[in-house]
Amino acid sequence: MPGTQEHNGGMSQISDHIADLRKSYERAELHEEASQADPLAQFDQWMQEAVNAQVLEPNAMTVATVGGDLRPSTRIVLIKGYDARGIVWFTNYDSRKGRELAGNPFAALQFHWVELERVVRIEGRVERVSDEESDAYYRSRPLDSRIGAWASPQSQVISGRGLLVANAAKYGAQFLLNPPRPPHWGGFRLVPDRWEFWQGRKSRLHDRLRYRAEAGPDATPSWVRERLAP
Repeated sequence: MPGTQEHNGGMSQISDHIADLRKSYERAELHEEASQADPLAQFDQWMQEAVNAQVLEPNAMTVATVGGDLRPSTRIVLIKGYDARGIVWFTNYDSRKGRELAGNPFAALQFHWVELERVVRIEGRVERVSDEESDAYYRSRPLDSRIGAWASPQSQVISGRGLLVANAAKYGAQFLLNPPRPPHWGGFRLVPDRWEFWQGRKSRLHDRLRYRAEAGPDATPSWVRERLAP
């Protein structure tokens, strides 16, 4: 039939060519002497460069968690802040990631800035941010996003999109212009104990610098910077 593709064993023909897709990474380098001693400073530098380069959604990151059944799961969320305390994002606490973090408060984050041939991986313990922080960010969101936090029973099975639309209409009529923050919605903060910065290089000899935390004599973490083989 016109407009259809031939399939081999149920797969499109493009699957036969995936193994041949290659790219030579030659944009930049990452050397120890040119990197920051503090991984947060290195992250801030790369984030600024991603924003300045107009990378598509530089604030998008993958969050990986592990549930009680030991099955890992990932999803993409948007970073909403970072400082010496850690990396912050906001979500529904009753979602799958929220439930998994309640049972196992450790996670991994990953940023992939394709245009810059860079990846940043961050691992650590996760905690909830304060109610005051969650309230402040919730109030800064557009009204439809604030209503959406009430309307969506995130990660639950629903009968159809009509339920979301009906819920949005219900809560919009109930709260008008001033919806309060839902008790099931707020922020998480990942407190890093490990960072990795990956810069693509030619011939697959990529640069990988890992920073791992070691407790100092006053319990203040210090960072050990190490090069990893690609």
